[in-house]
Amino acid sequence: MRIFFSILSIAYIAVIFLFAGSPIVSTLARYNPYSLLHIPLYGVLTFLLIFSFIPITQLPVNTLKQINQTDQRNEKNQRNSLLISALIASIVGIADEIHQAYVPGRDASVGDVLLDLVGVVLVLFFFSWLFKTKTNAFTH
Repeated sequence: MRIFFSILSIAYIAVIFLFAGSPIVSTLARYNPYSLLHIPLYGVLTFLLIFSFIPITQLPVNTLKQINQTDQRNEKNQRNSLLISALIASIVGIADEIHQAYVPGRDASVGDVLLDLVGVVLVLFFFSWLFKTKTNAFTH
């Protein structure tokens, strides 16, 4: 794990939970009538989590066989890292909504969880596309 992004992810999650009961949320609600800010909020969280799990590595360029073996291992590790990041971000979104049910003046919403998942999925699509593009660049 990359320690910087791990610490940043934990701090970001803490801020999400701390601001759940803050008056700042009430102020933002006027500019966020459909709770659309959930999409970038959880997209950023997913982004940070992905960078917590995926190290920046250079592919070896010694032989084509070695590149293909490394690509297969990297592709599996990247896919697992994306899924783990998505799972963690989704659990945080659900936990945040449960937490909000107990915060005075706030309520839990399935719609908000769905918007959280939209942010998570958008980032997953972006990274999947990015990894696929990078892999294709080395194989062609």
